[in-house]
Amino acid sequence: MFSRFTKIAGALTVGLILVAGCGSPPPTPPAVQPQATRVRTATPVPASDEEAIRQLINAECEAVVQQDVDRLQGMWATNGVVMDANHTKDNTGDDVTWKNWDALRDRYVNIIFPSNPTFCEHPNIQVTVNGNNATATSSVKIGVTNCDNCNAWVFTKAADGWRIVSLTYNLQAQ
Repeated sequence: MFSRFTKIAGALTVGLILVAGCGSPPPTPPAVQPQATRVRTATPVPASDEEAIRQLINAECEAVVQQDVDRLQGMWATNGVVMDANHTKDNTGDDVTWKNWDALRDRYVNIIFPSNPTFCEHPNIQVTVNGNNATATSSVKIGVTNCDNCNAWVFTKAADGWRIVSLTYNLQAQ
């Protein structure tokens, strides 16, 4: 009887192995989705310092829309300053100021990026270059903001190109 039982158990084992072998192959793991990459506008080599500054202003705008804080950091002098003139150009007492990169980064991350602007442009940029220093004024269209000649910029030329030293915005009276 033992041998008959052994034969039946062996046959069942072989049958189970054959059935298991005929099953579906293991599921294919889901394809790994590539991370979205930021598309940056190709920046041609500027023909002049004035053109380089215009490109820098527009690149800052593009980096804001893309929420690219690393790119923004590369545009600023380490001791950079941003000032909100609070629409009172001649009254500095009500200005809000962010000094140095850590504060500027916090401003971008906690104030600018959450508004999630889908476009930004600086029409009407006026640049004045004086050696390794420059100033500019610009209008801005970003999100719901559209103001004429409301930004004042200061730049310095480093060994590797121009950097933003300061930006004062909301210069236009309401």
